[in-house]
Amino acid sequence: MISVAMEPKQFPEYVQAVADSGGQVVPLSQEVEALIWLDYSNPTGLGHILDQNPQIKWVQLPFAGVDAFSEIIKRPIRFTSAKGAYREPVAEHALALSLAMMRVIPERVKTKSWGRQFADSLYDSNVLIIGAGGITEELIKLLSPFRAKITVLRNKKQAMPNAIKTMQLEDLDSALGEADLVIIACALTEQTHGLFNSARFSKMKKSAYLVNIARGPVIKTEDLVQALNNEEIAGAAVDVTEPEPLPEGHPLWSAKNIIITPHTADTRAQVVRLFSERIRENIKAYAQGSGWVGEVDPSLGY
Repeated sequence: MISVAMEPKQFPEYVQAVADSGGQVVPLSQEVEALIWLDYSNPTGLGHILDQNPQIKWVQLPFAGVDAFSEIIKRPIRFTSAKGAYREPVAEHALALSLAMMRVIPERVKTKSWGRQFADSLYDSNVLIIGAGGITEELIKLLSPFRAKITVLRNKKQAMPNAIKTMQLEDLDSALGEADLVIIACALTEQTHGLFNSARFSKMKKSAYLVNIARGPVIKTEDLVQALNNEEIAGAAVDVTEPEPLPEGHPLWSAKNIIITPHTADTRAQVVRLFSERIRENIKAYAQGSGWVGEVDPSLGY
């Protein structure tokens, strides 16, 4: 029987997932070498536990992004995250936001008159996706019926299946000018922090739309507000913000052509179901010594 600690609180769904894979959740002790850490907001607490328990060999982290644990994942133990686990609902949300922006739904839901007859179409459009993880893989599937011409920017010099072009992040400036729709789906790292700023918005088409379902700090919020209000881009839809939660009265709420959803690309019900599956997969991998899913690469930061 595999013994696993779960901190800082035990959730019955996750306890059951451990049991489904032949393990058991036990109190943390010097004999326990596997830890499921569930508090993304408390990396310091995880650091203290690892300091006090040098016998721990594997930690399962709760979310796809591990930017909060950027220093901790450098420790010489195995970390796995939830990257890829929430790919379907997040890609679905990105598609919904994209369609809503291109069909000017923000304008229409607020208006009290017949107004202008305008819409853009995803069909045959040029779509630029930043990041090449599971969410992007799902997005490419969802966009295929629209005959979208997809370019993916990634860290690796490796072609993204079913994208017409794969480029590296250093090519962002040249790629932005061709895109009708830009979707941010990358991890938050030192390289991507503040990636979209006033300089980058100036390189986008005035008719282009921006969607962010990654992390809020990838965009400089004040620069996005300015770009929208000055009509440098056609619109933006964000499920993540900086700061988050976005305070009432923040200028982004009243910016032109903006949709803001409160980090709901994956809801709690979806997360519990999908993270439970990730736990089952990695408990089995722990028992077998192979087959890990969502293993974190500390050199990349995700």
